Amino acid sequence: MTSATTTVSTDGFVVVPRRHLGRWIGAAVVLVFLVWLGVSVSRAALDWGVVRSYLTFPVILTGLGIAIVLTIAAMAIGLVMGVVTAVMRMSKNPVTAGVAWLYVWVFRGTPVYLQLLMWFNLAIIFPVIGFPGLAPTRTIDLLTPFAAAAIGLGLNQGSYTSEVVRSGILSVDEGQTEAAQAIGMPRLMILRRIVLPQAMRVIIPPVGNEVIGMLKTTSLASAIGVSEILSQAQHIYFVNSRIMELLIVCAIWYLATVSVLSIGQFYLERHYAKGSTSKALAPTPLQRLRAVFGTARSY
Repeated sequence: MTSATTTVSTDGFVVVPRRHLGRWIGAAVVLVFLVWLGVSVSRAALDWGVVRSYLTFPVILTGLGIAIVLTIAAMAIGLVMGVVTAVMRMSKNPVTAGVAWLYVWVFRGTPVYLQLLMWFNLAIIFPVIGFPGLAPTRTIDLLTPFAAAAIGLGLNQGSYTSEVVRSGILSVDEGQTEAAQAIGMPRLMILRRIVLPQAMRVIIPPVGNEVIGMLKTTSLASAIGVSEILSQAQHIYFVNSRIMELLIVCAIWYLATVSVLSIGQFYLERHYAKGSTSKALAPTPLQRLRAVFGTARSY
């Protein structure tokens, strides 16, 4: 039994590219919106000279510095508390795991604004704080507005970071822990040398988002007297009534700082992804530019 093979000539066919009508309509809608937005902003009663003059105003820069330092302090507390709480949550000791669960439940279940107010007014409950070997000190002298904000934001952040760290630890294959235990490595060394370095691939992206979110959350610290950048801008526009101009200044600085943090997050993710064989490393911004200009020169 033989099978006949039929050959069809394609010389008479014309290749017609597929028309993406929906894509063109979507692009047109976006362009119309951008044009409308640009025209509306250009016609608005905004004094861009005021924006330029206040962009490097000393008080604004001081407020930006306070927001950055507060972000660093709060995230340092949050990361430490997050790692400790995650390890406690995974402990086989029911008391340790229960205390960690209670911490996460309380600090995730109440608004951060409420927590800031409670830390700032802690002297009502504890007028004096004493440490072994030191004379008792008034709580109101220890908990300055900045200290209360750093503690409040840090402990709140720790409750969220603990879940991120716990998910990262659980993502590491248990076989590696068992192999390390088989050669006699203690639990803390296993966590520090084997588990956490591999878990960082999972931990870094959400923690990077939390850092960016913390920078913006520091604006809530103005409720307890911390003069960060948004609070300083409000003090200025209460006097000169240039509300939108000062808010645009804040937006520019927030966007600039977030851009720098995003670049740092990118390189951290790239660093901890070196040991992964599942996918190639993403090219850096410089490598992308070199590829684009190299392709352009080749033509």
